[in-house]
Amino acid sequence: MGINFALISPKKKTQTEKRIITSLNFDWRTHMKTSTKRTILAAAISSACLLTAMPSYAEGEFTANASATSNYIWRGLTQTTNEAAVQGGIDYAHESGFYAGTWASNVNYGAGDVYSYEHDMYFGFSGESVGIAYDFGYLYYNYDDEANFDFAEVYGSVGMGGLSLTVYLLAHTEADEGEGQDFGFAQASYTSLDYGMEILNGTELGFHVGYHEGDFAEAFNGVEGYVDYGVSIAKDGFSFAITGTDLDDMGGDDEFDNDAVKFTVAYSVDFQL
Repeated sequence: MGINFALISPKKKTQTEKRIITSLNFDWRTHMKTSTKRTILAAAISSACLLTAMPSYAEGEFTANASATSNYIWRGLTQTTNEAAVQGGIDYAHESGFYAGTWASNVNYGAGDVYSYEHDMYFGFSGESVGIAYDFGYLYYNYDDEANFDFAEVYGSVGMGGLSLTVYLLAHTEADEGEGQDFGFAQASYTSLDYGMEILNGTELGFHVGYHEGDFAEAFNGVEGYVDYGVSIAKDGFSFAITGTDLDDMGGDDEFDNDAVKFTVAYSVDFQL
């Protein structure tokens, strides 16, 4: 992964979230992964992420999702050393705007690493007022017990048309701080600007740029603050994404290769329970 800023086996992911809406199928965790995520707007890319839509849920509706992707990308960084991942989750959404859910994926941060899975739990509230979509909530990231690096974020997003702005703030973590580090509330953040639109018979096109910073972000990712960006196209569950970062080449035997442009293909399906 690179540098262990936390001085304790951080999650060796070197650098980029679950499909925040549908396209980039990456940063799922970044929001209510899947249908509820789409509930807010177009926060696209990050495990994918893009387009906007305010689905009308019946009271107490449960949905499930399953997907396969050639590379699990989170905020521009591979979570599977550029290998495939199988993912899925269950969501609950109420007509009031409240939602909750859980999602899981395999992860791999290199030979000998203790990480094998990621399990996310989240809840929040989304809606729309005078043409402005909004979404805010709490997201907990759970990993193997041996990793001792679980953490949580609070997030808020606003959007209009196909444009959305989302901010994630570190809420708390079980990880230990290294010397000179601060893992306190809001001492790490991720800011994302996304735009999604529909083109040609329901095909969705999305654009994304984000910035990750803070002591915990560095410890978790193994790199200092960085920018990630991407574009994706999706239709009928299939998506193709191109993502990159402004990270420098780490040289040597870098199995993450997060300084390079990445191409990801994914397929996902949602269904009611």
